[in-house]
Amino acid sequence: MNALAQRAQRAAAVAAQHADAVDRDGRFPAEAVAALKAERLLGLQIPSQFEGEGAGLRQVAVVCSTLGQACSNAAMVFAMHHIKVASLVAHGLDSAWHCQLMERIAREQLLVASSTTEAGIGGDLRTSFCAVEAEDGVFSLGKDASVISYGRQADLILATARRHPDAAGSDQVLVALLADQIFLERTSVWDTLGMRGTCSDGFRLEARGLPVAQILPKPFAEIAAQSMLAASHLLWSSVWFGIANAAVDRARAFVQGEARRQPGQVPPTALRLAEVSNTLQALRSAIVAALVRYEDVQGDADAIGSIGFAVMLNNLKTTASEMAVDIVQRALAIVGLAGYKNGTPFSLGRPLRDVLSAPLMIGNDRILANTAKLLLVQKGGGQLMSA
Repeated sequence: MNALAQRAQRAAAVAAQHADAVDRDGRFPAEAVAALKAERLLGLQIPSQFEGEGAGLRQVAVVCSTLGQACSNAAMVFAMHHIKVASLVAHGLDSAWHCQLMERIAREQLLVASSTTEAGIGGDLRTSFCAVEAEDGVFSLGKDASVISYGRQADLILATARRHPDAAGSDQVLVALLADQIFLERTSVWDTLGMRGTCSDGFRLEARGLPVAQILPKPFAEIAAQSMLAASHLLWSSVWFGIANAAVDRARAFVQGEARRQPGQVPPTALRLAEVSNTLQALRSAIVAALVRYEDVQGDADAIGSIGFAVMLNNLKTTASEMAVDIVQRALAIVGLAGYKNGTPFSLGRPLRDVLSAPLMIGNDRILANTAKLLLVQKGGGQLMSA
């Protein structure tokens, strides 16, 4: 096991100890995040010149998967943090202010959150009602954010807004807001079936008199297409794989226990275990292939912005989210009542409730509708592999 895997395992062990309490109480996984900071895992992607480790998404995805097996909430917080860090790394190198910010993230292990959704836009992150109001080198921003995951606990929030009050809803920028620069008034409470510990409350966000240097120089349209879309689908899928993997591990342990109680006989659930293990392997292969493809085109704006690449990422999200739910449900069917009950070594209630969020995080119907539009203009479907 390499050093990064060991660090991830240590953080995951802490997360696992508190996972049930985080879910039960709907509270932030503070102990897990403290362990992630202690292991210096929040600065993984930050370039080495800014005191980070310069890790790629594949390394971050491995940590997401490891955490997903221990605590879905801690894993999702870690994934969402690194989705935003990916945008900073990809698009902030031309800004002295954002370079200094990246150095702070690595040195101080700052936790980064996102504010892209807004009341009244139906979850469309590529549209904003609120706008940056800039004058004489400073700006102000007021936003009715329907969701800001772990907004109260974040050290930094990256928020979307229209470029100026007269800009179109799709003409957006991404603004970095430090926790001590903003005021948050909670407007809704995150009381949900699963992923309760992400604490994704709604807020009225207010920022006043901040330097315009905190606005990322590139349009949000480029940021979303070139880094955020890929990071979101790849890291979310890795979290869902971790949840599914843990469920199959519990199902495997259950079937092995049945086999020990009846030596010489193959339990009837062994066939179901073989089937779900095969599906888990297919999910893993899909995620790994997408990560490899992303690494192959990283830095190539034309390739990342291509229709084929967008379709691949969309397909990964919809497929991985549905497969993960299916895998956990099939694991529960194998384990039976021991998985349905809370407090047993095979309990699967929490993982099932958490993974049910997967098809809803940017709803699959919305993504499929977008894919359908892309397919209408795409030429060819690609080859199995390069010659």
